[in-house]
Amino acid sequence: MKKATFFACACALLMGQSLMAQEPAQEVTYVEDASQGLLLNKFNNNWFITVDGGAGIYFSKFDQHRKTTDRFAPAADIFVGKWFSPIVGLRLGASWMQNKGLANGPVIGALQNEYMPDGYYKTVYNQVGPGFDAMINLTNWWCKYNPTRVYNAIFYAGAGVNWTLVKDYKANGEADGWKNGKDTNLFGRVGLINSFRLSNRVNLFLDVRYTIFDGHDDDVNMPLDKLNGSLNAYLGLTFNLGKTKWSAPVVPVCPPAENCDALRARLSAAEARVADLERQLQDCLNRKPEVIEAEPEALATIYFPIGVSRLTREDKNIVNAVADVLKSDTSKKYDVKGYADTYTGTDAINNRLRNQRANNVVKQLVSRGVAADQVKAIPVEGNLHGDNEALVSLDRCAVIIER
Repeated sequence: MKKATFFACACALLMGQSLMAQEPAQEVTYVEDASQGLLLNKFNNNWFITVDGGAGIYFSKFDQHRKTTDRFAPAADIFVGKWFSPIVGLRLGASWMQNKGLANGPVIGALQNEYMPDGYYKTVYNQVGPGFDAMINLTNWWCKYNPTRVYNAIFYAGAGVNWTLVKDYKANGEADGWKNGKDTNLFGRVGLINSFRLSNRVNLFLDVRYTIFDGHDDDVNMPLDKLNGSLNAYLGLTFNLGKTKWSAPVVPVCPPAENCDALRARLSAAEARVADLERQLQDCLNRKPEVIEAEPEALATIYFPIGVSRLTREDKNIVNAVADVLKSDTSKKYDVKGYADTYTGTDAINNRLRNQRANNVVKQLVSRGVAADQVKAIPVEGNLHGDNEALVSLDRCAVIIER
């Protein structure tokens, strides 16, 4: 039972005790509440009957030699099934499928009066037999149960056995109906039913299915061709029997209580506060930890007076010593990062100082024999030591760092 319903009932009961002597107690009703979950229906509910018809195309060893449009053939089914929950169901029934293929010899289903000059025989045979399918209502699974939903996608997989009927011929080679081909094969299938609700009792559907089964002997020199298949599409109707909707737990519904506005307001405020706290907690849990990459240790740092970018003699001696290190291993690359403090000067002046300090150090390194592609001048905005005015004199510098 929801919190609001609980408080309303509690308030009604308390008020009812004080008013019992003045007026009769109000009646409590009971209704199904799907928000509390679903219950399994009785066994005689949620049954259905399905009939369909369609066409398919056959795939076997030599079919590529037969015209594609000549390989389509009719098919039909009838099933009886039951949904055990809004998601899981089972159906049993009989299927008929006609297959049109091609063989290189007078095998099962070969048409004696349609021999092809290139050595192939056209084949046609009917397969009839029982089968079963386990079904999953993907829409109810992924989008929750809704008895008034128009479209449902239903996946199924199943198996069964087929008997084969082939063309019969008279002594003169004239076709004379169908006969038992004395051949059975097992089959497996998977498919997707696109079901559209027309009413509580009737659904229209499009079923797309692929079936695999034992192949017939399509080669007179081979005992058995491996597996053949058929891709089919069916249009049909489903007739629902018994109770079609799923039951839900029965909960009491109390009549609206009087003078409970203050309680409702307090409850709404508390629920809003809980929701806000849950949101803050979720935001905190989802917040990714900040990863701070450590700056590589500087090979050397050249410090400048305020507003100065020129290297002194002492500075050049330091840069020259660094140049000897760089030339000892030319495979390593270095960046010269120029800084200027943000506490003095304008943005334009500071940008010029950053560029000049980095470039002057690079020029000195190159003049001492360092390859130009081994070092790169990079002006860096902001302070080297962050927002710490006590270290402002250390923010006017050029830093030589290995990449």
